[in-house]
Amino acid sequence: MADTEKKPIRKILVVEDSRTQAEYLRHILENEGYRVTLAENGNEALEQIAIDRPSIIFTDIVMPELDGYDLCRRIKADEKTAKIPVILVTQLFDPADVIRGLEAGADDFIIKPFEAGYIRTRLATILSAMQHPDPDGDLPPLPVTAGGKTYTVTSSRLRIFNILLSTYEVAVSKNAELLEAQDRLGSVNEQLQQAVENLKLSNTRLTQENIERQRVQKALDEANTKLNLMASITRHDVINQLTSQHETLESALQLRDRDPKKAWEHVATAEEIATRTLNAIRFTGEYQKVGVKAPQWQNLRMLVDAAVKHTTPGTIVIANTLPQNQEIYADPLIEKVFANLIDNAIKYGQKLTSIRFTLETNGDAAIIVCEDDGVGIPEKKKELVFSYEYGMDSGLGLFLSREILAITGITLRETGTEGTGARFELRCPNGTLR
Repeated sequence: MADTEKKPIRKILVVEDSRTQAEYLRHILENEGYRVTLAENGNEALEQIAIDRPSIIFTDIVMPELDGYDLCRRIKADEKTAKIPVILVTQLFDPADVIRGLEAGADDFIIKPFEAGYIRTRLATILSAMQHPDPDGDLPPLPVTAGGKTYTVTSSRLRIFNILLSTYEVAVSKNAELLEAQDRLGSVNEQLQQAVENLKLSNTRLTQENIERQRVQKALDEANTKLNLMASITRHDVINQLTSQHETLESALQLRDRDPKKAWEHVATAEEIATRTLNAIRFTGEYQKVGVKAPQWQNLRMLVDAAVKHTTPGTIVIANTLPQNQEIYADPLIEKVFANLIDNAIKYGQKLTSIRFTLETNGDAAIIVCEDDGVGIPEKKKELVFSYEYGMDSGLGLFLSREILAITGITLRETGTEGTGARFELRCPNGTLR
């Protein structure tokens, strides 16, 4: 009995052309204890109303054949059905939709998307209105203009209030949801910004680690090259030279009685081989020092002056015109480079009278130049003089010089003209001179 008093309305007609929406609404209403029937459009709804009068009608607005406004208008225009509450189901994109609903005589709105609690609240409002007659009764038509169009509204103040309150509640609810969504978006945005910062830091660390890894790899490659060369010297060149020296001395021993002159020639050859072997071993001692100590800033002019002190130029004039305050960032062994350039010029220049050190610029590049007025270097030997194999016969200084300079990226090449003198250029990349 109590249940009957709570829910005297048993039948609800749902008019909806979307089967999914219709079944969803039916599911909610049936869970509330109502008997629900469905109609796919306005015409079908009118037929069902004529056969079995429902207590409440839920109708979608946008439908084929007969839309929700026209259906509501026809229901309210018929005395037999005028008292049936009609609830329009809409997404309510335009305020004029409310005015059109009032003009059609709608009793309330259900705003999509909806939930069971919201449907329950709107049904409670409709039930209350049905149990308490409208005190205004029928009112004269009231013209209302919205969006440049005039509508005629006859709804009572209570109905208008209920509809406006319904839409306002939805607006407040949606606004609260929007604010909550904005808060969540703000939180997510902060998390994303933090994630971006973390990614930037990680990328920076990875970049630094990659640079460091490249440095380590370069150092390993250079160390591997040095080890290979050292192994070549100790295992191959020195052994070959000692073998050759042994054979030469054996020949000298065999010829000492029969041909003393030839025997002494072999001894002289053996002495030359011994000198080359000794030079090779000395070179390994110098070569293993390259890159051991960290590069450092050194006064360029003072380096050349110090190199001159370790040479014997005799009457040869050495002009050091490098700037007094210029510094170079290089391996601490760079003084040996300048000493070697001076020694080579004195040893192979023949008609040499002067050596000059200058600093030139070519675009962004700074070039330290060592040039002399000797016989120069033939074109075909300009690159050969820097090789290890060539240095075994003429000195390993130029090969070693390139290795020392390469530590900080400085290159060394010969650009002079044969017959007018040698010219060695030390091209310094950005960051190695100040």
